[in-house]
Amino acid sequence: MNHDPQDEATDNAAQTDIADDTPHHRRIRSFVTRAGRVSTGQRRALDEFGPRFVVGYSDAQPDWDAVFGREMPRVLEIGFGMGGTTAEIAAARPADDFIGVEVHEPGVGALLKLIGEQSLRNIRIIQHDAVEVIEHMIAPQSLDGVHIYFPDPWHKARHHKRRLIQPKFVALLVSRLKPGGYIHLATDWQNYAEQMLEVLSAEPALKNTADGYAPRPDYRPVTKFERRGIKLGHGVWDLVFRRV
Repeated sequence: MNHDPQDEATDNAAQTDIADDTPHHRRIRSFVTRAGRVSTGQRRALDEFGPRFVVGYSDAQPDWDAVFGREMPRVLEIGFGMGGTTAEIAAARPADDFIGVEVHEPGVGALLKLIGEQSLRNIRIIQHDAVEVIEHMIAPQSLDGVHIYFPDPWHKARHHKRRLIQPKFVALLVSRLKPGGYIHLATDWQNYAEQMLEVLSAEPALKNTADGYAPRPDYRPVTKFERRGIKLGHGVWDLVFRRV
């Protein structure tokens, strides 16, 4: 299934290489920076709602309870694309708070527009590389969940090393999860689903909640693009693992 950035989230907010001791090592980015056009409505939302709902990147951990104005379960979403899924989940789970990370300004503007239209108060956005956000802005054992939906599959074999779901990155995510916290992944590429299952299963601090792939949880909506693909016979694979 080809990816439609209007409908589906991508991993455009993260880098796959976590660390290297070489001083001049250049991280491999799992996203390609695109000069997307910001619409008039998105620009208006950026101006109107950005100051309240966008959190600037910092190399220090914010007081997230103060940022949200409450202490509730907290979920990190990496690469929310145009934000439709994020907004729908946040609306359905008002008792949870969501930190969305996305590098592309049109997507940030689109989600801010939805926040304004739906009067959502349980979302905050960081427009920055997700690896750095996780390393510097998310405290160890502070997250209740992580969502990564339809990350870029880098479908050519020679590009598989650029895929987001790699052992080092998963280990970093696990370090930020509370015991019992979950990682929920979804992809429409079978080869990537197989890699995801292998990587998550090999992480000793994670336990699969299903025998292999999981049924789609009710809280993850089916996008229009995904629904079209299913009608054409394309598969979608969800994985839900918990930290032990």
